[in-house]
Amino acid sequence: MRFGAARGTIASIISYAIYWLGISMSDYHFSSLSLKPELQNNLSSLGFNSMTAIQAQSLPMILSGKDVIAQGQTGSGKTAAFGLGLLNKLDAKLFKVQSLVLCPTRELAEQVSGEIRRLARGIANVKVITVYGGTPIKSQIVSLEKGAHIVVGTPGRIDDLLGKGSLDLANMSTLVLDEADRMLDMGFQKTLEAIIDAVPAERQTLLFSATYPKGIKAIAEKIMQNPSVAEVAPTQDTVRVDQAFFLVENEQDRLQSLKLLLLDNSGKQSVVFCNTRQDSQTVAGGLKSAGFSAAALHGDMEQKDRDQTLVRFSNGSVNTLVATDVAARGLDIESLALVFNYHLPRELEVYTHRIGRTGRAGEKGQACSLFQVSEQFRVDKLEDYLNTEIRPSMLPPVELLDQSPERPKMSTLRVEGGKRQKLRPGDLVGALTKADEISGANLGKIQILDNWAYVAVDRPLAKLALQQLAQGKIKGKSFRARLI
Repeated sequence: MRFGAARGTIASIISYAIYWLGISMSDYHFSSLSLKPELQNNLSSLGFNSMTAIQAQSLPMILSGKDVIAQGQTGSGKTAAFGLGLLNKLDAKLFKVQSLVLCPTRELAEQVSGEIRRLARGIANVKVITVYGGTPIKSQIVSLEKGAHIVVGTPGRIDDLLGKGSLDLANMSTLVLDEADRMLDMGFQKTLEAIIDAVPAERQTLLFSATYPKGIKAIAEKIMQNPSVAEVAPTQDTVRVDQAFFLVENEQDRLQSLKLLLLDNSGKQSVVFCNTRQDSQTVAGGLKSAGFSAAALHGDMEQKDRDQTLVRFSNGSVNTLVATDVAARGLDIESLALVFNYHLPRELEVYTHRIGRTGRAGEKGQACSLFQVSEQFRVDKLEDYLNTEIRPSMLPPVELLDQSPERPKMSTLRVEGGKRQKLRPGDLVGALTKADEISGANLGKIQILDNWAYVAVDRPLAKLALQQLAQGKIKGKSFRARLI
């Protein structure tokens, strides 16, 4: 199979021509595609009219049934591309697993499932099941026994379910590997090979990846049939993000510089990327000691703690998330204003992946990177990679350190009851708004997991809301709640 030559030529030429000539891929509309009317109508109701670059390149090939390799960073619209493809060929009357989507982390799997469900709203009775490790497998087996059309999961749990004979893929026609590069980085290669050996040979395979290392090419050559290639050049992605670089003297100066930049962008939600787990903990601790609203997120955390941290960040109860690259996979933050590279990443492709967390949905983003003289070689490599000159910017005035960091607008209540207790968002809204002191306008994002529910409340009313739950009942039952 020969696709390597095509990869670097046609797709890249198209991408760079679009960028240099100023032609916008948003001129391509979903209405030009041969999608089911139910999908077209739903896209219109969601306000999805123009395709992103990766969607415009990949969707026509996906809809034609071809195997596709799509390279583009987070936020480029990859989920909608493969989601629409598998939904367009779905037979809702056949209550069997027809598509399998593999994701590197639980967070990304849940994000992908949510997006597919949103795209599927116009089609009646589409069932999407999400499976992952860190939670009891028994409940996931029970869900699968009841039937599903689409299964989204992490490689380890999918492999476990296949080994137990609990996942029937005899009717599967589409296999999706989402963020395949990260699955390899996390050591899933052998697990992926075992899963691929278990799926039907006659299928469409879609491989989505932010980067294209040798390991991905080897997998593609093994599992795909004459794949077509869709590639969005880095310059297209990074043009939406204002990038600034700041020279620091040492590690102590690095943390102070970060504080200055956060104070200069007071109240904005931001992610600080660190290269190691230890750095993420140290930086988060340093920020919290200085009064900033910050939380660490890394792969060694227990799943419950990771869930809670992500919930608090996504609902606006924490302003700054200090994360490692692997832990940050699957972040679903629509209004992320700012990204920091506390240390420059070791791989060039990771840089564009990180800054792709901001500047989504056509909005302008901002990325700030800190580096020492000893890291100048990485800056030089980035200059070549991005084809742009990098000059250090001036830090904000040190007098900003005399200011107090802005506190988050929301607080989070955790209720000890969730999906298994059949709690719904409306139940929590009703319990909290029974009295006149709290209205629906005072409540933010409500997220219900298996055994816990999280409610964002305006910070000044958080203690009152907690008292309201402690003294009242939800669906006739008493549930414990606490402020986190």
